[in-house]
Amino acid sequence: MKSGRDPELNRDSDLKRDLEAAVQTRKELGEGYEAELVDSFLEKVEQRIDSTVDKRVRRQVAEQQMVIARGGRPSGGVDAQGPGVAFGLAALSLVLAIPLSAIAAVQTGLAGLLVCWTGVVGVNACFLGHTLLRGGDGAKKSDWE
Repeated sequence: MKSGRDPELNRDSDLKRDLEAAVQTRKELGEGYEAELVDSFLEKVEQRIDSTVDKRVRRQVAEQQMVIARGGRPSGGVDAQGPGVAFGLAALSLVLAIPLSAIAAVQTGLAGLLVCWTGVVGVNACFLGHTLLRGGDGAKKSDWE
């Protein structure tokens, strides 16, 4: 095991030990407790993911607060990324719409195809509406923010 200086390595080794313990316990107790063992391990993994995400969100919020405190504009918004994001979303939604359309048409016919394309158009319309409400200068113009 690595030194105790890096908490991420310790947490990874903790998860590894937990998994090994769950596997060993399953071997000893049999299949009757398998669901409970898996649930317990997955709960630990979920807690690990939650704490990692929380840490990243707190770091991003702190960085944005520092930028704002220094008089700058926070990055990472739709306007800061430029018009390429809108084009990318439109292109991606059309590329993904092709197999989704085929699956929907085969499985449910015309009704499924209409639902599929309504979803594609809806996603793009929501993105466009959000972008228009924000305006070109990044200023908040709605209560969506």
